[in-house]
Amino acid sequence: MRFFLLLIMAMQLGFSQKKIPHLQKKGDKTQLMVSEKPFLVLGGELGNSSATTIESMEPIWSKLKDMNLNTVLTPVYWELIEKEEGKFDFSLVDDLILRARKEDLKLVFLWFGSWKNSMSSHAPAWVKLNQKKYPRVKDDKNKSHEILTPLSENNLKADINAFQKLMAHIKDFDQKEQTVIMIQVENEIGMLPIARDYSPLANDVFNKEVPSELLQYLQKNKEKLVPEFLEIWKKNGFKTKGNWETIFGEGLSTDEIFMAWYFSKFTNKVAQAGKDSYAIPMFVNAALNAPEKKPGEYPSAGPLPHVMDVWKAAGNSVDFLSPDFYNPSFKHWNNLFTRQGDPLFIPEHKFDKTAPFKGLYAIGHYEAIGFSPFSIESVTDAKNEPLGKIYDLVRQLTPVIEANKGLGKIDGVLLDKENQSQIIQLGNYEFTFKHDYTLNWSDGAKEETWPMTSAIIIEIAPDEFYIAGSGIVVTFKPLKDKSLNVGILKVDYGTFENKIWKTFRHFNGDQTHQGRHVRIAVDDYEIQKLKLYTYE
Repeated sequence: MRFFLLLIMAMQLGFSQKKIPHLQKKGDKTQLMVSEKPFLVLGGELGNSSATTIESMEPIWSKLKDMNLNTVLTPVYWELIEKEEGKFDFSLVDDLILRARKEDLKLVFLWFGSWKNSMSSHAPAWVKLNQKKYPRVKDDKNKSHEILTPLSENNLKADINAFQKLMAHIKDFDQKEQTVIMIQVENEIGMLPIARDYSPLANDVFNKEVPSELLQYLQKNKEKLVPEFLEIWKKNGFKTKGNWETIFGEGLSTDEIFMAWYFSKFTNKVAQAGKDSYAIPMFVNAALNAPEKKPGEYPSAGPLPHVMDVWKAAGNSVDFLSPDFYNPSFKHWNNLFTRQGDPLFIPEHKFDKTAPFKGLYAIGHYEAIGFSPFSIESVTDAKNEPLGKIYDLVRQLTPVIEANKGLGKIDGVLLDKENQSQIIQLGNYEFTFKHDYTLNWSDGAKEETWPMTSAIIIEIAPDEFYIAGSGIVVTFKPLKDKSLNVGILKVDYGTFENKIWKTFRHFNGDQTHQGRHVRIAVDDYEIQKLKLYTYE
């Protein structure tokens, strides 16, 4: 009898663990599961101080709903939840969770703990005022900076204690409803304006042997290391014993690798402590480095692609690393973040005119977990924001997207005046997507500035596809028998109502250029269901 009771308890425990938000593989991609259903984050990140009081948030909630968000990314501030050491106040956290539930929104909390945009600006006063116990980074002139050093055990213990208490509280308060679905651990970690810490503690460790944990990872994963990092190790003879300069050479690159190791060890330990309380997905975000900038001139040693292997070697408590975009090279950076097969989640993108279309492209081409522009509350006319119109299309298509994720049935395009066309191969066809302005009779074709446009395409059956987006023209060719022609059998414009497709209008004639193409004009936001056929 006792055996069966223990078995039931174990099954219940397993069921409980399985039910909390988690990541799972689907084909060659990753899904976020919430309440046992795939969830695609259509997010927006609040400005840094917007969620410091519930009163400040009051006029914001309606804007979020008007833009069709399903998730809000909002900071949780160490300085506000632990104003006095060991005394915790989670009332603001609770208020945000309760209001998000009322608005039918999910939350991704951003832990503004030891570091926010490199600096330790959100550490509590009792940490900042006790520099002897909670030491900071020093530069090569022995000057302290407002960056808590990741090499201090006291700094680590203080952050762990606060974060673990936060996660335990979220579990108690929210596990059943699953309003909080992911956690960002710290924010844009990195070294500025120097490449490494020169404090006595750091100098001592810098001259010691590189930890065996890192060297074992490098040897085990030598064939899979990112090329930039591999080249540094190769240049110094693939050494496997010695201090940091022996293994990686003298210079700023070694300084960055050294700091990346200790930042990542610190952050993984914080994340693990949080998961010991409540093991929902956790990620770390990166401020991207600009071209030609040297370590220390950008937030170096953060979870950037060229030191991503160092971050991975330090532990697996962090589920994935994410790019924050204030850099126009969208495809370039996303390719770097996904080249080792990692999932893509974009927690922060400059809220400009390109953001909605880049978001759709990320969800289509990279099959991203989600997308989120920054300072989402800054809009004046939320109901007419293009982001909301794109999010509405994705919201309707989410069950179709998630059902086909990771199976080679989804792709996306991103177009502008410099990149006017893109070819995709999907199913039995080659699709040529062109910017709507490439039509010589298009009203905007002669404009000097072309708006960014994008689309997602999903194969749902042989010869049958959904195409959704704005500002695109699509033509078709057969992939196998090049002698055949491709024709449009049917194009329907419609919407999903309660996850069921409903045709609003059947397109033919002028709408398809007499069967030559599918078109969604600039400033239109549509889903079209397309069926193709071949003929001699």
